[in-house]
Amino acid sequence: MAKPKVIVQLYPMFPAKDEADRKARRPLGADSDMYHRIVHEWTDIVKEADAMGAWGVGTIEHHFHSEGYEVGPNPGVLNAYWAAHVKQAHVGALGYVMATQDPIRVAEETAIIDHLTKGKYFVGFARGYQSRWANVLGQFTDSQATVSDGSDADRKNREIFEERVKMVIECWTRTGVDLDGKYYKAPYPHDTGVVGYPAWKIASEAGNPGEIDAQGRVRQAVVVPKPYQKPHPPVFVAASKSRESIEFCARNGFIPTYFMPTKGYVEMAHVYRKVAAESGFRLGLGEKQNLVRWPHITKTSADFDRKLRDYDLDIYKNFYGPFFPQFPVGSDDQLIQSMKDSDIFIGGTVDESIRAWRKIYDQAPAEYLTLIWHWAQQPKDDMLEELRLFIDKVLPELEVPDFAVAAE
Repeated sequence: MAKPKVIVQLYPMFPAKDEADRKARRPLGADSDMYHRIVHEWTDIVKEADAMGAWGVGTIEHHFHSEGYEVGPNPGVLNAYWAAHVKQAHVGALGYVMATQDPIRVAEETAIIDHLTKGKYFVGFARGYQSRWANVLGQFTDSQATVSDGSDADRKNREIFEERVKMVIECWTRTGVDLDGKYYKAPYPHDTGVVGYPAWKIASEAGNPGEIDAQGRVRQAVVVPKPYQKPHPPVFVAASKSRESIEFCARNGFIPTYFMPTKGYVEMAHVYRKVAAESGFRLGLGEKQNLVRWPHITKTSADFDRKLRDYDLDIYKNFYGPFFPQFPVGSDDQLIQSMKDSDIFIGGTVDESIRAWRKIYDQAPAEYLTLIWHWAQQPKDDMLEELRLFIDKVLPELEVPDFAVAAE
């Protein structure tokens, strides 16, 4: 038996005393001095997590967070920087919002980071749900940020997402590509190829065979460099609700990242295994599964409530709640209880935390665990103390099969 692989995922939340203080200091996200402090503190946390034995450290892609909730617009820059500061941990992002991204640029950037990390890199992709920025960066007239509601916008978002993720894989694994998608094409214009490229002759003689046609037109995009890992880095895909996302991962060997309550995770872990088997992947239950939780490990049960109130209530009530209608509404006390009941926030004392985690793993293990803290709303030292308690006290109580052996 083995231990789950822990990924420390941080949502940089600019700290405020309370909701009223956040409003009084508007727009807190534009405070350059605070960001400067936070981005360097972030590196301190990454180094500490590495020293503690975390398998990975990750971040997000979100833009325009003027309120200061999730200021993380460029995961690649951070990952590349962290690569110079960790000794063992993998670095990555959960993840690139592909409806707003150029797949070729993502393939290039991530391949470079894979080399910088010498193969200790993972790539995450997400569909996106925040229209304030996804519509702007996606430059579409209808919504590109969506919940999984089966609407036309939902279907279009999924089409764009799946098309571009597959294009990234193609760019990583094929020397020359001809990308003829519904929403993205390369070379461009696709019907004629790139006409009038001055250096076509040397490209035809020294470039990839087929890159230049007999008329001197560019007919392939040859995306370089290729990744260090073969065939490519591990791919994680965020999933909060839809079975379609889990099946997409299972068919392609990707690792679904579950922002789901335990009941949904257990059900979808079985779906993943079934669909993966139909696609030629023989996997154990929990293999290539990544479960996400917001933990707090506290000295007393009452302190769990206090931390939820001080570090999580603001963003839960004012940001997560409006996006996800399944979240309950009510007084602050009621919301604190709903967080505890959600299966997403997990914690209490060490013993209570162990029991809560074992309850999940008794139903379905997960090869990966992604732990999220609302740092820097939660002070760094407090957050690191919780991580240390998790790794030293809780993690030893959780086991997963040795999947490399079980799959043989």
